[in-house]
Amino acid sequence: MLRWKDVLIFARYANPEPPRRVELTEEAWQQRLTPAQYAVLRGRGTEPPYRNAYCRAYEPGRYHCAGCHSLLFDSATKYHAISGWPSFTQPATPAAICYLPDDSHQMQRIEASCNVCGGHLGHVFPDGPAPAGLRYCINSVSLVLAPAAAPAAGAGHGVAGKTGG
Repeated sequence: MLRWKDVLIFARYANPEPPRRVELTEEAWQQRLTPAQYAVLRGRGTEPPYRNAYCRAYEPGRYHCAGCHSLLFDSATKYHAISGWPSFTQPATPAAICYLPDDSHQMQRIEASCNVCGGHLGHVFPDGPAPAGLRYCINSVSLVLAPAAAPAAGAGHGVAGKTGG
């Protein structure tokens, strides 16, 4: 489980090594992404609060980067933070997120980016719920939700057969 001190160490010294890298030209990113996705992921923008796809969505599934489709968050770590953007307590894996110091807008924050393609996701703050106390405040437009697979018919309802003989 990542904690605020881990995030600060990553931001100051070295981020986790990503499982792969996706690097495209700006023209290729513009072709791949919608204008809103491009403005946030590549332009480091912020979508309007509360009026976004995943602010109030709590369906089970996994959230992937809209730019490179890397797994970023699981819905089990999503919570209602009343921030106006989807909030998560932990990334799917420690190497999913790249942490960067962000001193823009007269604030000191830690930017959360996709560790595979470098796309801007949002920011991480130390004011989340216990036990780790993290709040990943993420732009919906930077995410794609892959719904959880429905269980197979009859899965988990049968009695295991005997083996051997």
